[in-house]
Amino acid sequence: MNTEKDDVLHSWCVQADWNAPTIVGGSGARFHDDQGRSYLDMSSLAECMNLGHQHPALIRAIQQQAERLCFVTASWGAEPRAELARRLLEKSGFEGGRVFFSLGGADANEHAVKFARQASGKPRGLIVSRDRSYHGASYATMALSGDARTQRQVDAASFGVVRVPPPHAYRCPFGSSSDADCAHRSAMAVGEAIDLHGAAQTAAVIMEANAGTNGIVAPPEYWPLLRDETRRRGVYLIADEVMSGFGRCGEWFAWQRHGEAGRPDLMTLAKGLTGSHLPLGAVVMSAAIAARLEHEMLYTGLTYCGHPLACAVGVAALRAYDDENLIERSRVLGRSLFASLQELAARHPVIGDVRGGDGLFAVVELVRDRASREPLAVWPETPPPLRLLLARALAAGVSFATRGNLIIIAPPLVIAERELSDAVALLDRLLGEIDWS
Repeated sequence: MNTEKDDVLHSWCVQADWNAPTIVGGSGARFHDDQGRSYLDMSSLAECMNLGHQHPALIRAIQQQAERLCFVTASWGAEPRAELARRLLEKSGFEGGRVFFSLGGADANEHAVKFARQASGKPRGLIVSRDRSYHGASYATMALSGDARTQRQVDAASFGVVRVPPPHAYRCPFGSSSDADCAHRSAMAVGEAIDLHGAAQTAAVIMEANAGTNGIVAPPEYWPLLRDETRRRGVYLIADEVMSGFGRCGEWFAWQRHGEAGRPDLMTLAKGLTGSHLPLGAVVMSAAIAARLEHEMLYTGLTYCGHPLACAVGVAALRAYDDENLIERSRVLGRSLFASLQELAARHPVIGDVRGGDGLFAVVELVRDRASREPLAVWPETPPPLRLLLARALAAGVSFATRGNLIIIAPPLVIAERELSDAVALLDRLLGEIDWS
């Protein structure tokens, strides 16, 4: 008898409400439970199964590496660790830089802050982040995050964090009437925050480069402007690519859409790094930062830093993205998905905005009134009609993800075109069936 409901403390839920099927396998964009039911995964579970479920090449990499070497600490060398670091530096164009391996996205973000503070010579330097962001659920990353769910648990100021308004063009905090103006004013707000506290006291700015569960997709003008604001003040920019990396937004890393004008000083990775077949995170840093750390003691580390088994899967994952042309595939299918969602918006008044489209990532924001943009529920609450949509979709064999008033669509990059169109058709039908009043 499966006693998971009684024995396991589950994350991000009320324990008494947790009641989920037991998943026993999967393939491609689908996973299935112990009752033989199959589900089309339209969220890559936690926006992390970029390569789909049970990718054969990654399974083989686990098996082969396990036969050779399961574990050795980072004080010893390991072939897959060295190869993965080299490949990441090549894909990102950070030649001469270095890679620090972590266990996942949250500790990658924590370590990126540590490295920025040490390299800048500001051991307690301020970190600028933004409201309505998400960088993790450890205490330090809750402080970095402007997440309404966790703010009561942590005092951001005590962690040296200063927040600025987000580049949320649909609900621009500056009252802008255009996306470009909202992007400009949001970037300027970062520069103003640095000036207010002093560039000499500010170690870094950390921002999500594109996709995020907060549902905000910044206008395209934002990231290069942000990079310019930080560079002119000599403040490091950390790109949180935990969710947006590895093809999710149509590039290896979302900042690459802007070329050298968007290059950060550090970036953090996880999720798609191994397609979540094993836990692994990373901080990739520029040659300049690596040089500053070269002859200084690094007082940090984790037992499983650069775990050989996980790194071997990372190497296999990068090969799969290349061999299957998944970065370009995400870009092409993402454009098609975005166009289909815009057609849905034209038919369903409950859709207030559709964002994304750079790759296989899109956000559908639902509203009570399109003209006033009144939300169905106060953020971050999920309105009952949207919960009903989720339940009906699941009964039809499709798993969607939501957050607040948002439907977040981020399927595996290997999803078949017919599967994608069928899921959009189901969403179309359910939006029309449900009473949103």
